[in-house]
Amino acid sequence: MNEPATQLELEKLRSVDELAQLKQRLSAQQDPSKPVIIVCHGTGCMANGSPQVAKALAEAMDAAGLEPDVRPLIKPTGCHGFCARGPLVIVKPQNIFYQQVQPDDAQEIVQKTLIEGKAVERLLYVDPVTKKPVEKVEDIGFYKHQTRLALRHIGYVNPADIRDTIIAGGYEALAKALSSMSPEDVLKEVEISGLRGRGGAGFPTGRKWRAALEFSRKSGEKVYVLCNGDEGDPGAFMDRTIMEGDPHAVIEGMILGAYALGAREGYIYVRAEYPVAIHNLTIAMDQARALGLLGENILGTDFSFDIHINRGAGAFVCGEETALMRSIEGKRGMPRPRPPFPAEKGLYDKPTVLNNVETWANVPYIILHGGAHYASIGTEGSKGTKVFALTGQVQNIGLVEVPMGIPLRKIIFDIGGGMTSKRRKFKAVQLGGPSGGCVPEQYLDLPVDYESIVKAGAIMGSGGMIVMDNRSCMVDMARFFMDFVQEESCGKCTPCREGTRRMLEILEKICEGKGTPEDLATLEELGNTIRDSALCGLGQTGPNPVLSTLRYFRDEYEAHIYEKRCPAKVCVELIEFKVDPDKCKSCGLCARNCPVNAIEWEKKKPAVIDREKCIRCKTCIDNCKFDAIY
Repeated sequence: MNEPATQLELEKLRSVDELAQLKQRLSAQQDPSKPVIIVCHGTGCMANGSPQVAKALAEAMDAAGLEPDVRPLIKPTGCHGFCARGPLVIVKPQNIFYQQVQPDDAQEIVQKTLIEGKAVERLLYVDPVTKKPVEKVEDIGFYKHQTRLALRHIGYVNPADIRDTIIAGGYEALAKALSSMSPEDVLKEVEISGLRGRGGAGFPTGRKWRAALEFSRKSGEKVYVLCNGDEGDPGAFMDRTIMEGDPHAVIEGMILGAYALGAREGYIYVRAEYPVAIHNLTIAMDQARALGLLGENILGTDFSFDIHINRGAGAFVCGEETALMRSIEGKRGMPRPRPPFPAEKGLYDKPTVLNNVETWANVPYIILHGGAHYASIGTEGSKGTKVFALTGQVQNIGLVEVPMGIPLRKIIFDIGGGMTSKRRKFKAVQLGGPSGGCVPEQYLDLPVDYESIVKAGAIMGSGGMIVMDNRSCMVDMARFFMDFVQEESCGKCTPCREGTRRMLEILEKICEGKGTPEDLATLEELGNTIRDSALCGLGQTGPNPVLSTLRYFRDEYEAHIYEKRCPAKVCVELIEFKVDPDKCKSCGLCARNCPVNAIEWEKKKPAVIDREKCIRCKTCIDNCKFDAIY
């Protein structure tokens, strides 16, 4: 399968049996013993040069004179998840995992691994605890503690080649539904699974589908099926990764939903900042139509359904369901009051089902393996798995999928590898993005499920997980998220438009050392009022970062107000840097790295900081290995 994936000659399938026969033929063409070089082409790895790595590998194989029968296929795939270590390369069938690969490494990989059968040790991942290199993907802590369902094919299939997806089992759930299940059977399996919406609210998916179906039957109007790919949380990239790496999982999930609901038309709403996702979705939909898996008379049946891509302009509020639907209609994306809910009157005032990307990607797995099997994973109230974007001050930044109910500690330390430095201590984790809240160290053993996280003052959200160490100022963090919420407020309702602006002004004043004791009570009053009266869910959850940090880190607010001091040494107006001459080793690292030459240094003499020149950027603190700067 070396021909360009976008120019495939695909013959339309006219039955479920023909799909099974195609998979059998394609699988028979595969030689499991023949090497395959997988090169990650997710956005992160591409930004770091993975296409150039793939090109260099091909050139190195040409130079080595590898014969066609032993020459490996170079397969571009979606994001492998381990974003901190990209560009990533995996050599199969040995499953050798190479990290931070550069084009100059290609010749050595070809010579040592492909020709001599040995691993290039310097490119292997080094375990942060044992300090030993790890050769196999499955032995790396980042991967071995995950349970991948929504991400099951990502990193293994070429998203631009539908044949690769079919070999991996893509569209088998659709074939099962069309050949042996009624629409009601499909809906019941989703209900049995206990799947809840992965976009943030956690509403039961089956219940949403059932409500839309009942309203459709009462009114006689058709149902629209929508996918929310408008991922706007800072630090979140779960949906982008799925759309880029396994677009067919989303498409198949939507087709199954349409079959259950009797829908004929659907939309995927993707923000325009996701060009790779849009590109891969477009290719996937074109190939699915060519094969008869999307469009008229799917797999030779009387069931027809097609999908359109709608590009969003990047407004955060368009992640809210009613604003998203208005945007698709060509109107300004602003939320409207509910009820009526979209299940009754949604897109074009018709019954509408909207789920996010991750939710749809789970549906084929549920139909193929059964709702009861899916429900056996996770907790009583939170079934299945959840994908998180693990970012912040943690060693293994990337995308992880874990069973519901897993402790936060296991995600942050076993999968994430712990803090970036032994000198740093875990302080808190922000869950749910700008609509979420901060969870402190005392909740590290908190099970990750919808109910437990809400009790701790945060929300699951779409899956953002930002880890902070003791260098993070919680007041400044709350200010950052409130600045985002205020900037992205659509302005339709007064509580969100004016209330968030006032909260931001107070937080800025506190960070500048100008806060007063009364400000704390005002923040709480404003936060609670906005939460109870804002028009949409985005406004209602906007104060969460402030309220949660006031709950757990009130002492930091009080230090800013009463002592005019930032304990984390982040708020620049409250900082003055000094050098401890007893700790300074006169190494000169601080002076060499200072961007404004504000540090005077001579050999065998302690460094001295010029307060007039100092811009308080903390570069000196980050570079000092002896904690001599305070």
